[in-house]
Amino acid sequence: MPTLTSAQRSRLPDSAFAYVDSAGTRRLPINDASHVRNALARFDQVTFETDEARGRARDRLLRAAKRYGIVPLGFFDGQLRKERASASGVDMRAWPRGTVTFLLTDIEGSTALLRRLQDGYSAVLRDVRRIIRDAVRAAHGHEVDARADEFFAAFADPRDAVAAAIAIQRGLAERAWPGKAKVCVRIGLHTGRSTLTDAGYVGIAVHTAARICSAGHGGQIVLSSHVIDALLSLHEAADGGVRRRALGEYVLPSLVEPLALYQIDVPGLRTRFPALRTSTARASESR
Repeated sequence: MPTLTSAQRSRLPDSAFAYVDSAGTRRLPINDASHVRNALARFDQVTFETDEARGRARDRLLRAAKRYGIVPLGFFDGQLRKERASASGVDMRAWPRGTVTFLLTDIEGSTALLRRLQDGYSAVLRDVRRIIRDAVRAAHGHEVDARADEFFAAFADPRDAVAAAIAIQRGLAERAWPGKAKVCVRIGLHTGRSTLTDAGYVGIAVHTAARICSAGHGGQIVLSSHVIDALLSLHEAADGGVRRRALGEYVLPSLVEPLALYQIDVPGLRTRFPALRTSTARASESR
């Protein structure tokens, strides 16, 4: 990574840094992809003036990572999660272990939505999180993390995870948003083995779920063949008009093997989407 000279650093606006303290000292430059990666690695080495300042810097850094297409491997940072769990009284001992179905959501076009709504965006984000939380809780899921415009939950039963995903998309579609704004989230689901430590979930299954979510579009529910296999092992059949549609095999960033992906089609909701935002492994899409 090229080192910023004093002159180069001085020419950068405050928005090119994740953290600017009350004295105007600017830390953690995020002006390009390489500096974003460096800021992610160094984030815990910075001393912040307040927890609120830390949270704002963290959210700005994650937005920058998203802008450059970076899915940080430390996204679900152990220290931050422990702080959040301690503050909210979350008992991580109740979270599922072993084979877990992970659900991740991400608001599509959040930056444009923020520009349009400005101060009103915070209320929209609050309502989106409420809809997601209500759906996750009703489906016996466990909220693992929520930051910026992303949400992460874990389920012991894949049927519950699918039910939560459907409830989220229905809830968002039924909601009337300020200024007739279009608020959509992409949802990714993946089932796999992981290890639950005091730093949270550790394992490739978490990163796989994140990449599946990133590949989708707002309003879409994308799930891996691992979720389908888990459902079939439970003799789960589609009901209420809900159908599973095979999308083909895809190569997801940083993952070695291609992964077969599916879409959940829900009556009354959008079912046609552009191609997934990742590379196809084979010409086997069925849209």
